[in-house]
Amino acid sequence: MKHSFLDQYSDRDSPIHRLDPRTKLVASLAFILIVVLIPIVNWQAFVIYLSLIVALLIISKLPPLYVLKRSLVIFPFVLMIAIFIPFFKSGEIAGSYNIWLWRVSISYDGLLILANVVSKAWLCILSLILLSSTTKFTELLKGLKRLGMPRMIVLILSFMYRYIFVLVDEVMRMRQARDSRNFGGARLRQLKTIGNMIGTLFIRSYERGERIYAAMLARGFDGEVRSLQRLNFKKADACFGIAFGLALASPAILLLF
Repeated sequence: MKHSFLDQYSDRDSPIHRLDPRTKLVASLAFILIVVLIPIVNWQAFVIYLSLIVALLIISKLPPLYVLKRSLVIFPFVLMIAIFIPFFKSGEIAGSYNIWLWRVSISYDGLLILANVVSKAWLCILSLILLSSTTKFTELLKGLKRLGMPRMIVLILSFMYRYIFVLVDEVMRMRQARDSRNFGGARLRQLKTIGNMIGTLFIRSYERGERIYAAMLARGFDGEVRSLQRLNFKKADACFGIAFGLALASPAILLLF
């Protein structure tokens, strides 16, 4: 069955694709940290950072519609958390509204916090989309390992990404089998069927994990994932790192002058 992989555009050729994964990992982490730490009142900085990330997305030749769809996924989760802040944050009132028996007020400080959360979350997710879409997942894991991430965490991420699609296929086959048997009836019966499916999936996942681990041990697995491909930090990586660092520092430079 067809799945949408995180790194489905990682096989394209662009200057961003050719960078060392460690360079992109460090740059993405630095970008996220700077974006989170800068106050929302410095809106010029956010304009610069948005322009920077858009320029990198254009250079990487990623489809704009794909990037937009991926970035909008985060908004329901962000709004679920932050949508009530303008109503409960004290400060100067921006407006009052009657909702049935209640009268609610929106403050300017609350709206500022909401804008802060939404804008920062969108910039951060754009940087992560750029990272995951221009770097093969195996190279990302290798870069994380070379940067000092514990080996066990890298292994867990590797197997999770490798077999999550297998489990999705398992769920889709179970759903198809359920529908072919005329799934319906009372709500309680439907919930019971879904509960049985979840339990069956858990048991099948556990058994599959045991079989995979036994097969790996039989082939001499010692906890170390090896590959013939090596990471190379090139001159282009150094130039990109310096230019990206200057771009991140440009808002502070502009404020000084």
